[in-house]
Amino acid sequence: MNRKTFAILLAFLCMGFGDAVGPFVGLAKEQFALSNFEAQLIAFMGFIMFGLLSVPMGLVQDRTGKKFVLMLGLAIALLGLILPLFGLSSYALFLLTILLLGAGAAILQVAGNPIMRDVSELGRYSRNLSFGQFIKAIGSLSGSLIPFAAAKWMGMDWKVLFPVYVASLLITLIIIGFTKIEEQKTDSPATFSSCFSLLSNRFILLMVLGIFVYVGIEICLSSGVPILLSSHYGIDLKTWGLLGNAFFFIAILSGRFLGSVILTWMKPRTFFRLTVALSILGLLLVFVDNRVITLVGVFLTGLGFANIFPLIFSITVDSMPERANEISGLMVTAIAGGAFIPPLMGLLADATSVRFGFIVPLIGIGFIALLTLVKPKVQE
Repeated sequence: MNRKTFAILLAFLCMGFGDAVGPFVGLAKEQFALSNFEAQLIAFMGFIMFGLLSVPMGLVQDRTGKKFVLMLGLAIALLGLILPLFGLSSYALFLLTILLLGAGAAILQVAGNPIMRDVSELGRYSRNLSFGQFIKAIGSLSGSLIPFAAAKWMGMDWKVLFPVYVASLLITLIIIGFTKIEEQKTDSPATFSSCFSLLSNRFILLMVLGIFVYVGIEICLSSGVPILLSSHYGIDLKTWGLLGNAFFFIAILSGRFLGSVILTWMKPRTFFRLTVALSILGLLLVFVDNRVITLVGVFLTGLGFANIFPLIFSITVDSMPERANEISGLMVTAIAGGAFIPPLMGLLADATSVRFGFIVPLIGIGFIALLTLVKPKVQE
């Protein structure tokens, strides 16, 4: 592995810290005595910045470069995570921390996904992006495993995450700063008009909607699984309940590593169909009122979910590589689905039951299944 690739992979690791919003939902729900809907507002704060910042940052990136934007994202996430080091006494302060973390993660996504193309060999972008997402999943998994280990074996609470994340972001910021990356340039600068005009392309529009739905339902799973295990099976939320969330991200971690291998010999579109089918099977098992079968369903869903994001992203960018920055801005804007879809699940769970709330991600993966049949006007 060369130095440039290592630096970008570190950025992907930090990108995964934004997914700690998922386990934060259950932990904050218990600490601040929140309803399901109020708890899912944490997800809203964590992902709304993807909708607000992604296209503007895509345009900034077109002019200043991906490395600059990558470092900006790291700095903003760092600022947000420093705040809790001085105390986390209120729900409002926690929401501010999540807002800044979400802003940083949004900016990292805008730069990180296309900059991986700059350091990838021809024809290896999908594979490398899946491996980058594998590294990101390690960061995502830390949001569950570190609090679990701290509570179980060290007598510490979940806020131990913040100093760990601060140190990691600072180290990554320094390494990226000293890494020289040759970026592919576009012939003409992107504008708001050129960016949103891409949505007139039916394929681009549907794939952007696919990212919106996928991220929303992934957060539904990562936030909803610990609450399901606690409410239906009496599992302690701060320890084994969190481990249920970790189980989901371990499946994603494994799936992304396998995906990076499988994509060396299987076409991305074929793999896309297989991974969506596995996701549907896993989600159906979650509805079975049996703890073991539920956990098997969670694991299979994680395996299926693992490569949906990098596959949608890379298939779309490869269809119009000359518009990579603009597509990246639109795609990362669509990550705002993580803000809007989980509260819907929370409302449904409050009105019915936590388990029935999982009908929201089931409907979402049904929509993504339809995308596997859509082909671009411009050949990949």
